[in-house]
Amino acid sequence: MLVQDLREKILEGDLSELLHHSKDEDYPAEVAKLLGTLPHDYAINTYLAMPEGTQIKIFSFIDHVLQRGIIEDLPRPKVSNILNHLESNDRIAFFDTLDGIEVTEYLNLLNDKNRLATYDLLGYPEQSVARLINTSFTTVRKEWTIGQAIEHLRRFYTDTPAANVIFVVDSNGKLVDEIPIRRLVLNEHSKTIEDIMDGFYVKLDIQDGIDEAIQKFKEYDRVAIPVTNSNNVVMGVVTIDDVIDEAEEKDTKDMQQFGGLESLDLPYVKTGFFTMIQKRAGWLIVLFIGELLTATAMAHFELEIAKAAVLGMFVPLIISSGGNSGSQAATLIIRAMALKELSVKDWWYVMRREIFSGLTLGIILGIIGFIRIAIWQQLGWYNYNQTYNWVSVALTVSVSLIGIVLWGTLSGSMIPIVLKRLKLDPATSSAPFVATLVDVTGLIIYFTAAAVILHL
Repeated sequence: MLVQDLREKILEGDLSELLHHSKDEDYPAEVAKLLGTLPHDYAINTYLAMPEGTQIKIFSFIDHVLQRGIIEDLPRPKVSNILNHLESNDRIAFFDTLDGIEVTEYLNLLNDKNRLATYDLLGYPEQSVARLINTSFTTVRKEWTIGQAIEHLRRFYTDTPAANVIFVVDSNGKLVDEIPIRRLVLNEHSKTIEDIMDGFYVKLDIQDGIDEAIQKFKEYDRVAIPVTNSNNVVMGVVTIDDVIDEAEEKDTKDMQQFGGLESLDLPYVKTGFFTMIQKRAGWLIVLFIGELLTATAMAHFELEIAKAAVLGMFVPLIISSGGNSGSQAATLIIRAMALKELSVKDWWYVMRREIFSGLTLGIILGIIGFIRIAIWQQLGWYNYNQTYNWVSVALTVSVSLIGIVLWGTLSGSMIPIVLKRLKLDPATSSAPFVATLVDVTGLIIYFTAAAVILHL
């Protein structure tokens, strides 16, 4: 489909071309993307004009804001039909956007089976794999022949991503093995399922977090992983497409928090102006108050600055170097923890490593700072001998850079670990937060070094 052409036709009130493509394999995702580009009212009206079967196929691909608008405009029987035909994980994703009263209202529109399953899954934590589970999974028994298994799949299962892998269970529904569909196709129908089993499978516990699911999909390169309860009974399956969506949402949230703002509940282009201000203002106020401490620190060292006005020239250089080193360290540690490369228990390893890193980086910058002052002095571009010997000034800047970069590196690496230990999100140790902290302490280090070396 040519999205731009279709968009123009829809805005002109012509839906014929859109409906003509309804049999395309990528139709639901493409139409959902198209609806997302339309003004809200046009998007809802376009959706409502489609056949009911098409509405059901497209609904799970639409963003939650548009889903809510559509549901509010539909008669209750149609809403019931759509919700009952959704995959269980898509249904849970919709219910996650509702408040308490709405949850009760829409639960009553589900049939008994879906209502019970949805109510049960909503009882699990939001960040558990239970919220991603698809209960339409495919199982066979090991004593069946491949021919019997294929016939069973044809009769009782539909074509969904969850059907790419079948799960072998015993008479009690406990997981025994997993078999990719291709293995059925490439073997003789007379063989039994047990003949093609390898005894190796990957699973998730229904209490596992989404981070654990992301890690297992990456580690084992699966398209679907079964989810079991404490008795190893298969409760459902999680598919790679849902995990990718969750990983993207989590990474977006972490990036926004690390950038120094509250995470957005909606995409940037759909977040209202005042909501955007609200999300950004909180952290800016906190950081601004933190930076006020920088002015307080400067005032505290007013006499030292008056005695050696040249020190003021290097304040931006000094504090930015510390903030930059802290932001670097925080970025590395937060990402390493997200990828499960590090845990809270590794704090001593991280500290030792960052002490040496901070010292080395500080020495490098200190040498560059010393050389810079020496060149400017020798070429006559600036006279640092007005109050003190230029070597003393250069030494003050160099020593300060070593101390501040070391402190920034340690702060940036340890703050995320401390937050993780306190059960808080390490991403909240944003780069601006670390930089602000190091700015204030950096001034103290700088003027303390100056007081010792220059005898202020």
